[in-house]
Amino acid sequence: MTTECCNIDEIKKLIPHRYPFLLIDKVTDIVKNESATGVKNVTVNEPYFPGHFPSSSVVPGVLQVESMAQTAAVLVAKSLNFSESNALVFLTTIDNAKFRKPVIPGDVMSLVISVKRIRNKLWKFYGQVMVNSQRVSECEFSAMMRI
Repeated sequence: MTTECCNIDEIKKLIPHRYPFLLIDKVTDIVKNESATGVKNVTVNEPYFPGHFPSSSVVPGVLQVESMAQTAAVLVAKSLNFSESNALVFLTTIDNAKFRKPVIPGDVMSLVISVKRIRNKLWKFYGQVMVNSQRVSECEFSAMMRI
């Protein structure tokens, strides 16, 4: 079983997201059709912190889910052997989301994604956000390819 990695330049070729909505910095440990780990370095300069919350900066839960989804989109693109992609991967469901601990500036989010099922263009995933080896959030989600 060989693993692959993507730096930020390759991620930008594979998914359409850009600042301020590109929420992953790299993807490591890619095993096609199985799993991947995204990395997001959380800095105090994130554009959402002035409003969430000014006195106590916390990464919104929905952006943690979006970070997992972007990692999953890179996994899909690599699994389908795209080197550049016009394909879009749209979220279709989010289930059993749990947020256990706040993510704050200075944290490094490890976005651990595993494929649960693939049916045609519909992919189902289980994702976890880990900070310092502790699970801070998790969910199951599905996404559909649109080429």
